[in-house]
Amino acid sequence: MEFAFSPEQEELIRTLRAFARRELATRSRHWDLTGEFPYEAWKRMGELGLFGLRAPVEYGGQEADLVTTGIAIEEIGRGDFSCTYGMQLAGLAGEIIGRNGSEEVRKRWLPPTISGEAVMAIALTEPGAGSDAANIACRAVREGDEYVITGEKSGISMGMVAHAAMIFAKTDAAAKARGVTAFLVPLDLPGVSRQALRDMGARAIGRAVLSFDHVRIPVSHRLGEEGTGFYQVMKGFDFNRVLIGLACLGAAQASLDETMAYVKERKAFGHPLVRYEGVSFPIAEAATHIEAARWLSYRALWLADQGRPHTKESAMVKWWAPKLAVDVIHQCLLLHGHYGYTDELPFEQRMRDVIGLEIGDGTAEVMKLIVARELMGREALPY
Repeated sequence: MEFAFSPEQEELIRTLRAFARRELATRSRHWDLTGEFPYEAWKRMGELGLFGLRAPVEYGGQEADLVTTGIAIEEIGRGDFSCTYGMQLAGLAGEIIGRNGSEEVRKRWLPPTISGEAVMAIALTEPGAGSDAANIACRAVREGDEYVITGEKSGISMGMVAHAAMIFAKTDAAAKARGVTAFLVPLDLPGVSRQALRDMGARAIGRAVLSFDHVRIPVSHRLGEEGTGFYQVMKGFDFNRVLIGLACLGAAQASLDETMAYVKERKAFGHPLVRYEGVSFPIAEAATHIEAARWLSYRALWLADQGRPHTKESAMVKWWAPKLAVDVIHQCLLLHGHYGYTDELPFEQRMRDVIGLEIGDGTAEVMKLIVARELMGREALPY
């Protein structure tokens, strides 16, 4: 067993940690307060290759292993949590479009997504279909060499700023999972409209409701064969859930690092706070839990890189790591006293940001169902 990163991965950690501290952490509060999308940082991340980690080499990607991808997203999460959404969605685009897109779609959309010039969204969730993704209502009807898409998608990360979205729609209304097909839909087409959502966190990513009123796209924009869309996204979710966990742990680790430095300097009753067990013990517990969750995450990605089953592990990470991150950041906020409760310090923002991914890409309840199924079989499922 080998529990060490390679020299190249260690260098990546050093490079991205410095980048996140210098160019993301210093502007994170501004993006949160204004809701401004971080275009300049996006392009810089593109220059660093962070959006092409999972994309084919021939379109400008790197086809990096998942452990390396996890390292990158954890380090970016230390600087600004919202910027990790770009890595998640570009990674899914690299996988789904790279494997299933037509040559026309791959050439048009992968290079600008990888460079950070184009923003890609993924649109699965609907007002009446979140966890029950196989029962989406959005429809795609084929008419000759086109599909006509009608329906609504809600809670779409970067929906207000995205140039295109991977849309999942029913092509067979009678079927469940086998009736879902994926499409690449440019969001400047006639019939597409957007409505911004006002979220408590991750305000810079522009989450939205996307509506499609008889939107026409060519057959070449279908991603894979009809009826395969659900399985494409579920396969992608298996590794993306782990990346989400590592992004959350990055934000938690940054908070813990700052708190450890603070309690060594701040004094009460004539001694540094770190001398008191009521302060040092919660920090010791948080460090232990973060370390355990981190290695569960990297083990899941290692399994995926080896082509081995990792559904159970990814579901474990997805329900635990975001919850753990919220708890750790909350504790760090409390240890900073009343200043921790202000927006002068980053804890309240990080906590609001991370809470969103206790929901997105699978709630804790659904993740626990998956773990139970993987451990005990389908008899453990309530449906």
